[in-house]
Amino acid sequence: MAWDEWEQLKSDAARGGSAQMQLNQLPAEGGGSSGDLVVHDDELGKLGNMAYDLLGKFRVDADFARPSTFTASIDLFNDGLDMGSALTELHDAWNTQQQTLKEACAHISNHLDFSRAQHAKDDAAVVTGMRNAAGDLMTVSRINEYFK
Repeated sequence: MAWDEWEQLKSDAARGGSAQMQLNQLPAEGGGSSGDLVVHDDELGKLGNMAYDLLGKFRVDADFARPSTFTASIDLFNDGLDMGSALTELHDAWNTQQQTLKEACAHISNHLDFSRAQHAKDDAAVVTGMRNAAGDLMTVSRINEYFK
């Protein structure tokens, strides 16, 4: 709803006129896609698995050079070279960045797992909530009658 439309509705209501609200929507005909949000459980699962696999590989590969880098930085520092402290700073920055990336991968994986579970619960709630007084499952066309 546009701001002007909202202002017009408010003034109509103040004058006692009939105010109707119109929600933004796709055109009735020829307006492209349906606009429905579609979630495919198998796609969420694949993405979650990819994030989990990336996390596992990154844990191993990102830590490969850490011990030798730290040892080298200490040796250089002990030998009186400024490069040792710079390498230590680099080592610490890398550890911070890799930890951030690992947390992001874990967050994505966990969020997608949660989304899959929540989507399944929502689907079940919709199905169980669409029963009529007799306990029969209502169809969408039957539901539409209530909105007319």
